[in-house]
Amino acid sequence: MIIIRPITKDDYDALFQIAKESGHGFTSLPEDKDYLINRIKHSQQSFAADIKSPGNQGYLFVMEDTNSKEIVGTSGIEASTGSDFPLFHHRIGTHIHHNDKLKVHKELETLTLCNDLTGSSEICSLFLKSDYRIKGNGRALSRFRFLFMSEHPERFSNRIMAEMRGYADENGESPFWSWFEENFCDIDFATSNYLFGTGDMTFVSELMPKFPLYTKLMTQSARDGINKVHPGTRPALALLEKEGFKYGDYIGVNDAGPALISPLDRIKTVMASVKKPVKIAAVTNEQTRYIACNNKLTDFRAAQIYLDIQDEHLVISEESATALKVAAGDFLRVVKNN
Repeated sequence: MIIIRPITKDDYDALFQIAKESGHGFTSLPEDKDYLINRIKHSQQSFAADIKSPGNQGYLFVMEDTNSKEIVGTSGIEASTGSDFPLFHHRIGTHIHHNDKLKVHKELETLTLCNDLTGSSEICSLFLKSDYRIKGNGRALSRFRFLFMSEHPERFSNRIMAEMRGYADENGESPFWSWFEENFCDIDFATSNYLFGTGDMTFVSELMPKFPLYTKLMTQSARDGINKVHPGTRPALALLEKEGFKYGDYIGVNDAGPALISPLDRIKTVMASVKKPVKIAAVTNEQTRYIACNNKLTDFRAAQIYLDIQDEHLVISEESATALKVAAGDFLRVVKNN
């Protein structure tokens, strides 16, 4: 069975392997032993903490094939971005140059460094091994986070953000960053990704332009990268757009990938989900898969299962109950995985 659970220290080797497989454009999981060990420790502390309002907590989950005991994917949530270090984006804006006498009117696109999205909850660290990108696993690994946040709203902001991985060429280089590297900071793309991934933002405030930048001054290839996602990110982008996430006129500082935004209570998975007590019995439905999650923290579990909705109960199998760590009468939150 495929389950989703909080990460533990025993998952370090698998997490490091995923960091290697994901590539240097995947900023939230850099290949850094100390960073990843601390990320696991911080996640465990976050799950265990008694939280009344969101702060610097970070929740990291793994997807596990319980048959092979293999960790096949990761998924994360940052409770309140910018709590530990400044959160930077470029805000896309417009400057008007107008003169009636000369009959000149120009609308010029600008990029301005900002901290506007500070305090948002961020979904992040989504990665699934290629062999498991089947049978709705990818959708489940992304969407279960909305169920988790819906169960524990005091731990999160109502503004949910997703930073999409920006475009990179066949050599793994970002044309957008290459222009900044040449004109503002002599740091290559891989190094910038590592610094972003480990939270070292000092170079952004010290080296990046602090005034609005006219995109017309950039190379065409750099401009073309604005709001353009990495090819491997397109499925995730499509899923979030289906959930109701919108472009918010913000892009990543180093790769120009779009930052998508939605209120938590307007996300389609949240609105379509139902929460009911469990009844353990034989299940007749074998057509529709549901994403189901319990309402626990350190013992949180989510999985794709078949179930029947019967009166005021969710009828699930004994196997599903064991995987989800629930007994008869416990509550599950579920949504169709389609």
